[in-house]
Amino acid sequence: MQPVTIERQNPPGLHATPGYHHVTTVAGRTAVYLAGQCPLGLDGAVVAGGVLEQVDQVVANTATALDAAGATPDDVVRTVIYVATADRAVLSAVWDRFTASKIGAAFSTASTLLGVTCLGYPGQLVELDVTAAVS
Repeated sequence: MQPVTIERQNPPGLHATPGYHHVTTVAGRTAVYLAGQCPLGLDGAVVAGGVLEQVDQVVANTATALDAAGATPDDVVRTVIYVATADRAVLSAVWDRFTASKIGAAFSTASTLLGVTCLGYPGQLVELDVTAAVS
């Protein structure tokens, strides 16, 4: 079996980051692509509360999906966070909530945070796209 490596780096000549890495390189792994993880409970409805409560549900859903794939947050090689807002303070609060969560290690890799106009479900404020690599 080929050795497994995940290398994360911030190359010289690129700006400093608040915890994520600009480049993630994977060798000797199987790619795992999660569907966009939404703030839906088991009943299929968007959870009650605001954006931070929705982040908490997305965290729970993502942890479940990663586990089902035999992956952990440390195996994540790319994340994209979508937030239905143009408010940078809200974006920052969402980033902080994700990075402090039980899947926080997933955001030390190549990560993108986007403010968008709207998401797929009525009342949905956040969605997370995750790619992982497992042996």
